[in-house]
Amino acid sequence: MMQRIDTEVAIIGGGIVGGSAALFLRRLGVPVVLLEAALCGARASGVNYGGVRRQGRGLEQMPLTRRAHELWDQLPSLIGIDGEYVRSGHLKLAASEADMALLEAYRERTRGFGMHLEMLDRRALAQRFGWLGQDVAGGSFCPEDGHANPRLVSPAFGRAARALGADVREGARVTSAEHDGSHFIVRAGDIEVRSRFLLNCAGAWAGRFAESFGEPVPETSIHPLMMVTEPLPVFMSVSLGIQGGGIYARQVARGNCVIGGGRGVSSDPDFARPGRAGLGTLMANATKLLPVLRGAQVIRFWTGVEGNMPDHNPVLGPSSTVPGLFHAFGLSGAGFQIGPAVGEVLSELVVRGQSSIPIDAFRIERYAVAAHGAAARPESVREQTLESP
Repeated sequence: MMQRIDTEVAIIGGGIVGGSAALFLRRLGVPVVLLEAALCGARASGVNYGGVRRQGRGLEQMPLTRRAHELWDQLPSLIGIDGEYVRSGHLKLAASEADMALLEAYRERTRGFGMHLEMLDRRALAQRFGWLGQDVAGGSFCPEDGHANPRLVSPAFGRAARALGADVREGARVTSAEHDGSHFIVRAGDIEVRSRFLLNCAGAWAGRFAESFGEPVPETSIHPLMMVTEPLPVFMSVSLGIQGGGIYARQVARGNCVIGGGRGVSSDPDFARPGRAGLGTLMANATKLLPVLRGAQVIRFWTGVEGNMPDHNPVLGPSSTVPGLFHAFGLSGAGFQIGPAVGEVLSELVVRGQSSIPIDAFRIERYAVAAHGAAARPESVREQTLESP
């Protein structure tokens, strides 16, 4: 029999964005039903690299990253655990003098956002981070960026929302979402939810729901490739990446090194796997950057399915076609760090009708379909990077 539920807000997707939105709404006393196809935090939010960095984000995202940085500092009070979150510092390396110039320019553009970026030449790198390989020209260091364990943090937002009274339904794959003129009607298996508001936080699957409401967007799926080594003597305290992308790495307190770079493969829109062709390249790049890894055993490779937008900015804000519908997706490469701030923004949009953080750059209208049927050129395009969070 169909179970019918009436609520104020229905949320599609229980990743870090949907979970944090549910949490912040419940902290404001708003009734919420969250529908997650798998387990909360089990998809992209739980299998990403775990970087919690502001450095490298586009200018449009700076207000979001700044607020997220404040929320990450409150993690234990928000979700009841620290999630292995550490402010280790984030080191972005330059492979050439041209890359160093880009890092210098980025520091100038982002002054005033509290990152306190420190430029390091080759000699300074050798003195402070002697474990690095030789093929680096310098780097930019953000002392308060860091990393956390996504497998702990992301599910905890959904659990914290449930503890405050959110109706969290896992294993509830949404098959349809529509508006009947007065309410949203969302169906997932034998569950039918009627709500005044609907939050589309479905990650790589969110574009389908946007299109069903007359807002097609060019969302694509990407599959970041990652690996983790056996526990090693601790040698690296910072999280690091490369200007322009290519490889990123961190070491956890147990000694394991988490390393990402390249892409997995997928023949199914719902799943991805590490591709054999990319594994050798990833390991070779890792040992070139971190010679201490030579001979270390890799104990696991993995990938996931992440939603990505052409301008590398999320879709965030109200629908252009249906009042009461709010989108938050396409956060690939940034979602883990900015996710809590995005969830807070969604709660503000529902309760107050506006966000305390500027989000105009992320509106879905920037992908409005032109009269000839082609997607309009995005109004705001930031510097592109292949680096994951």
